[in-house]
Amino acid sequence: MSQANTSAFRVGVGYDFHAFSRGGTIVLGGHEIAGCPALQGHSDADVLIHAAMDAVLGAAGEVDIGTLFPNTDEAYRNARSAELAGQVLEMVREAGFGIVNLDAVLICDKPLISPYRPKIRAGLAEAFGLDTNQVNVKGKTTEGRGSSGVEATVVALLVKRGG
Repeated sequence: MSQANTSAFRVGVGYDFHAFSRGGTIVLGGHEIAGCPALQGHSDADVLIHAAMDAVLGAAGEVDIGTLFPNTDEAYRNARSAELAGQVLEMVREAGFGIVNLDAVLICDKPLISPYRPKIRAGLAEAFGLDTNQVNVKGKTTEGRGSSGVEATVVALLVKRGG
């Protein structure tokens, strides 16, 4: 590949963790899962969308979500992460990038991801303006280590549009 072709693609990695709260309902990929307590956070604490936003921003060479949406700013209290993802998507599009795909891993003992995977995947795709075939979500347990919350790791592939 020529130098110009190799710089057309950019990869970013995002990671996030949120601990369980005592009440509420967990949100993963914009999808609420009944029977599992919410995650602690300033916004809706959607750990998956948070990690995806950081992966997309990193691939585009932009700042992280803590800089864009600080937890010290009351404007973001209880914000829907899927709406914030729309702002991130607009930012990377304005920078000349398009998202090729997102590949995500959720690590938790509860909830088990497999029964909710199609809805979580669809929600993540919708948040970033993608088709579901551009998004993959996998669930992993801690294999008995125990978990006080949910971890998410996401890899994003972006392509530079235009020249």
